This record gives sequence, C-alpha cells and structure tokens, in this order.
Amino acid sequence: MDVKKTGLILSGGGARAAYQVGVLKAIHKILPKGHYNPFDIISGTSAGAINGVALASYAENYRMGIRHLERIWMHFSCDQIYRTDFWGVSRPLGRLMKSLVLGKRYRNDTVSLLDNTPLRELLAEVIKFDQIQPAIDNGALHAIAVNCSGLENGKSISFFQGHYSINNWERLRRIGSRSRVTLDHLMASSAIPMIFPAVKIHNDYFADGAVRQLAPLSPALHLGAEKIMVIGVGAPTTQLKEHKPVFYPSPAKMMGHMLNAAFLDSMETDIERLTRINRTLDKIPESVKKKEPMELKSVELLAINPSRSIDEIAGLHADELPRALKIALGGSGNTSHSGSGILSYLLFSHGFCKDLIELGFKDAIQRSDEIRNFFSDHFTGDA
Repeated sequence: MDVKKTGLILSGGGARAAYQVGVLKAIHKILPKGHYNPFDIISGTSAGAINGVALASYAENYRMGIRHLERIWMHFSCDQIYRTDFWGVSRPLGRLMKSLVLGKRYRNDTVSLLDNTPLRELLAEVIKFDQIQPAIDNGALHAIAVNCSGLENGKSISFFQGHYSINNWERLRRIGSRSRVTLDHLMASSAIPMIFPAVKIHNDYFADGAVRQLAPLSPALHLGAEKIMVIGVGAPTTQLKEHKPVFYPSPAKMMGHMLNAAFLDSMETDIERLTRINRTLDKIPESVKKKEPMELKSVELLAINPSRSIDEIAGLHADELPRALKIALGGSGNTSHSGSGILSYLLFSHGFCKDLIELGFKDAIQRSDEIRNFFSDHFTGDA
C-alpha cells in the first residue's frame, strides 16, 4: 500500500485550541505503540499554529511532543498569555481608546485591548524552534506552515519551513513564502485584531491568520498533503438551540459573533467545498480520468470537531476570568449567558483548558475506528 503524505490542519480560536491537544493525545493512544509522527505536513493558524509548531519541534519524538503540549495547556493561566494586572489591562485599553478618538496623532502606538508580552516570553521558553529543521532533514517532517494575515496587502500569507522541493506559491489573496519559522511568526498568527497587537515582519504588519483566510485547507495541499485531518474548534453542526427570551445582543456577544465568523466559518466552508469536489470526482469513470488527466484530485478528509458547544463550556468557567479583565469587559455585557463567545477565546484558565482537553480526547476516542482507518497506510497491526 502506498503511503500518502498526511496533512494536519489546526484551526485558530484562542483558548479553544486546548481541544486540539485532547484530540492529538487520543490519536497517540489509538495508533500502534511506538509509532512515529503520523503527520508529514502541519498547517496551523492562530493558537493552532502554536500547537502545530510545538508538535513540529518534536516530530522526531511524537510521544514526547504530545506530553509536552498537554503539560503546557494543563498548567496555563491567563497571566501567562496576557497581562492581567490593573495597569496591564487599563493602559492598553486607554491607548486603544485614544487611538480611536485621536486617530493619526497616535498612529505609531501599539494598539490592542490586551498586552500579550507574557505569551511571547512563554513561547520563547517552551518552543524549540531549532529542532524543526533537523526533523525536516531527517524525514520526520515534510513541512510546517504558520498562517498570518498581512494588514497592508490584505493577503493571507503562509510562512512555511519544509523540504527543499517545495516551491513558493501565489494565488488570489493567498501566498506561500518559504521562511525559517520564528517566534515573530507565531505571535503574528495569534494576534487577534484589536485584542492582541499586530507584529511587524519585514515590511508589513501581520495579524491573526484566520482573518481573510478564505481557503484554510489550501496551505497543506500546496505543501504536498495527499490526505488531510482537520481538528476544528467550532460548534457542533447538529446542535439544537434552546428557546429563550431574545434581547438585543451585547457588545461582547457581537464581538464573539465576529470572532466566530473569522475563525470558524471559513474552515467549515472550505471543508464543504472539498467534500463536494471529492463527490464530483468520484462520479467520473476511471477510464475518463486516464484519458483526460485532471488537475483536481480527490483528497481524503477526516474532520474532528467538538461534540459540545465550547461557548457553553466557557460560560461555566466565566468566574475564572481575571478580575481586571472582568471589569474591562463587564460594561460590554460579558456574562456567562451573553458573552461566552468572547470568553472562549480569552479564558486561558486551568479549569476551562482541562475540560476542553478532556472533551477532545473523548470525541477522538469515540471515532477510533475512523482514525485507524485514516492512518491504515502508515501503520499495520493493532493499537
């Protein structure tokens, strides 16, 4: 059986990305003991990029990489991601308001709701960037991509580090640029607009990769993936809404809605597009395909998404939000009922992350047969 290059796509979503760690932990348990890194290509966006690069840095020891990721997320606290003290919250908020009111007069100020300097310090400590290239050279990894959004050119940029045979690419509003993945790339990819500051790389400022990312599956395909696993962080597609009294949405709820649109909708749309292409190609007789070579190819896809609403889980942990941030967001209607959407992006607390890791693990274990079948070309024997 031919072994196909397998791509892993980790979507963005702030603290929601803890769910991905649970899924990855379950995959390690499901696959045969002593298995190697099952993902040849990793493409990450926002917090998914942090998970992806951490995993890539341990591509030569997948088991240790999963343990490392879980240890980081299980010991997270909000003050490791952004400043939670009164001045750490009020000063950026003041600069943001000043910039909105006075405009160009303060155009050189860093403008954001929160100061994520602690995240930069944490990533510098826990991510082993220097281990990525040796993993590529030794064949344990084919490529890693970190997706960012260029604020000047309006394009989605995939900064990738990979096998020498991979070329840069350019499509409509989408670019692939060979680079040595650095801390700046991760900080840029996870810079949720207005919440965290944009990062300057070369001659442009970059923000969260989910913004204007029209085709989130595309980078992995350009890097050579022949089949794809997507670990999403969106809401269950079969979720039924309770009938509750409807009130005018609070600013926090509207901000959560905008974040969901940026982080979740494009992934769902791209998955639907690929599924439709696969179905169309399956209907074309093999004799026709051989006679008329086609640019499009069928790509096996396995998507794993939360079985419970992450927003609802965040609402249960609303009290774990730092006091200073509660005050800053309190006037925006940020409660467990009306503002849990934005909570799920900012709540890097032990309890919330632990619940998401457990949910991801449970969801993946329930799909063990699908996962084994997906990796059947990589491994033989029982787990």
